[in-house]
Amino acid sequence: MTPPTVSTPPFPAGFAWGTASSATQSQGATPADNWWGWEQAGKAPASGDGNAFDTLYASDFALLAAWGFGDYRMSLDWARLEPQPGQHDAHAIEHYRNILKAGRDASLNMWVCLLHTALPAWFAAEGGFLAPKAGETWARHVTFIAETFGDLADGWMPINNPTAYAQKAYLTGTFPPGHASQEEFLTVLQAVHQADFEAALILRQGGKPTSTNEALLTLHPADNSAETAGIAALIDSVVWDSWLNLARTPRYQDAFDQYGFSYYFSPAINASGDLLPYPAANPVGPQGYVPWAPGLGEVLARLHKELPDKRFLVAEIGYGGEDDASRAVYLQEAIGQVHDAMRTGMDIAGIHLWTAIDNYEWLDGHHVAFGLFDRDRTPRPSARIIQSLMRK
Repeated sequence: MTPPTVSTPPFPAGFAWGTASSATQSQGATPADNWWGWEQAGKAPASGDGNAFDTLYASDFALLAAWGFGDYRMSLDWARLEPQPGQHDAHAIEHYRNILKAGRDASLNMWVCLLHTALPAWFAAEGGFLAPKAGETWARHVTFIAETFGDLADGWMPINNPTAYAQKAYLTGTFPPGHASQEEFLTVLQAVHQADFEAALILRQGGKPTSTNEALLTLHPADNSAETAGIAALIDSVVWDSWLNLARTPRYQDAFDQYGFSYYFSPAINASGDLLPYPAANPVGPQGYVPWAPGLGEVLARLHKELPDKRFLVAEIGYGGEDDASRAVYLQEAIGQVHDAMRTGMDIAGIHLWTAIDNYEWLDGHHVAFGLFDRDRTPRPSARIIQSLMRK
């Protein structure tokens, strides 16, 4: 069945349409990273080969380019590149260079992410971003990436969703190392955001654009109590101020050429700090939240207010689940929110969709579909809707 279409005006010439992926999700975990250990301990489903990207990347790029996409964001797996401290794997370097070359040969602009969730096991054993010399270790890695892959990168996105990483790894404990410590969370939150901005200062020296990818949302108080207002303000500060304060400092105000972000939901919150599905009357998706396009509009409006005269990138939007008709409607409505924001004068460089091809979804394994294409590379009807929007 063909999904219903939503009227969306054309975007201006030069607007970037892309898709995004990560190493672990598209290649699978490696014994050299800490997600592998998480899987082996039974705390996450096996990632296997991700979605077979390691062998199908050239044909995947050709498919996406033919479909009309111009950008592709991928991560270079630190653990594959440096399985032991100071020891770089020549085969992994060559493989990633071949992947980047194939993307460029397909006329895709290749955006490179340096860290997307999984850490080298040796770095994690040292304490990760809690380690006393984590900043030095990270800076060496960033410099290595810039020197080794800078000629093939068209843009840089240093760290994927810093706040979400700190929250899952050190507050809720659902990702490795599985800690639940408010003190550790706040320490890592600051450290990983600073690592992101410091990386941008290094990477932009090569002349390629840099972008953040913050996990952003707006909160809707579940009631009018002072307690709920207080906890909402606290969590809002974690989501927004943790990186905005850095962006406004003299050292970092020009670190990023554009401010990118991921959006999936905007929850309600109660006095206990519980995040609840919002709007409450809407269907809840398989990951426990409501895919609500107007929330993207709220995030865009907030960004425009907080960072006037800056350039932005919708670095990640997607819909998880088997209901492809709902995926098509949601994505069209979300894209409409972007178009509306641009009509108000907001400078938005483009949209990267999560994701092109069904992949591994961390704790949900292979059971939640986000792809415009399935693992067999068969397009879903929603892919044709997106293609029609890109060709307007």
